Amino acid sequence: MNTFTDILREKATTIWEANLRHPFVRGIAEGDLSLECFRYYVLQDSYYLSHFARIQAMGAARAEDLYTTSRMAVHAQGTNDAELGLHETFMKQLGVTEKELTSFEPAPTAYHYTSHLYRVAESGSLGEIIAAILPCYWIYQEIGETFKGAKPQEPIYQEWIAAYGGEWFSELVNEQIDRLNQLAENASDQEKSKMIQHFLISCQYEYSFWEMAYTLEKWPIPFSLATTTTGSEA
Repeated sequence: MNTFTDILREKATTIWEANLRHPFVRGIAEGDLSLECFRYYVLQDSYYLSHFARIQAMGAARAEDLYTTSRMAVHAQGTNDAELGLHETFMKQLGVTEKELTSFEPAPTAYHYTSHLYRVAESGSLGEIIAAILPCYWIYQEIGETFKGAKPQEPIYQEWIAAYGGEWFSELVNEQIDRLNQLAENASDQEKSKMIQHFLISCQYEYSFWEMAYTLEKWPIPFSLATTTTGSEA
């Protein structure tokens, strides 16, 4: 009998396969992705992950038992320590300056994706929250597994693949898959329908995130958050 996450995975087949085929992902595995694109990705993903950890913490607060609360909190801590730590290492290797970090502006897709997650977290159940954040876990795990044997000449790309193809990350992903299956068992049809919708939208955003980095996406009309002032401050 298919589990709830089996159903999710089947419904997402087309967009899932598109994620694995995206030239940004393939470029990492083959080693020919422009470092400019990867640098852009690292900055945007660090922004995304800082909010992702907050969503995980909101899920912890939404849990109905202390064990689940503690585990969701562990995941939030892991996002901060492991993934953001990895990105900080990449930033040093890529020569990202303090000025760049101070003046950083999220690209449209990064902003929209995090906004989608916050919308779910503000009004949804724990099951809905996990359904919304699961594609970020699961797609990265599958990318790590799929390209584990790749040997790109760029060391940063080797490190990135190794991070998401490792056992520690797989354990985190499987824990959230199991948790969502358990929550779905007691969820109403209406709640499960919302879970499916959130999951599929997040799968679409995962694809859009690769595209954002590959094309160095910008807002249609340039602006700077760093220099925005009110009339009284001018």
